[in-house]
Amino acid sequence: MTTKPYPVTRTEAEWRKLLTPEQFAIMREHGTEAPGSCALNYEKRAGAFVCAGCDQPLFVSKKKFESGTGWPSFNEPEAGAVETSVDRGYGMVRTEVHCSRCGSHLGHVFEDGPPPTGLRYCINGVAMKFEPA
Repeated sequence: MTTKPYPVTRTEAEWRKLLTPEQFAIMREHGTEAPGSCALNYEKRAGAFVCAGCDQPLFVSKKKFESGTGWPSFNEPEAGAVETSVDRGYGMVRTEVHCSRCGSHLGHVFEDGPPPTGLRYCINGVAMKFEPA
């Protein structure tokens, strides 16, 4: 993880107690869930998707779309909710998306989304919780 100070900080032991092993591997160790494996990919109700690590609202359901990739996809985050950094892992250069409050890895953003932004925030479902409206 980055050394940037975040408003929400925890020790590794505290993160392991708070998160499931799968969430820890994805959110704190930059992993990726298997495509199609998370129920949030199929969530269609009105509401908000919040960070599983700190409950910060990240995306609203009206910004979610079906990308066909197997991961929840959004075309725009809530203002100030996410930050990005360069990810050079796996022999690629991608733009990583992480929570601006706790620094947890959420997924990646790509420039192949629908209008009006043209962006596709491809987010690991287990990195979020859904709060119905």
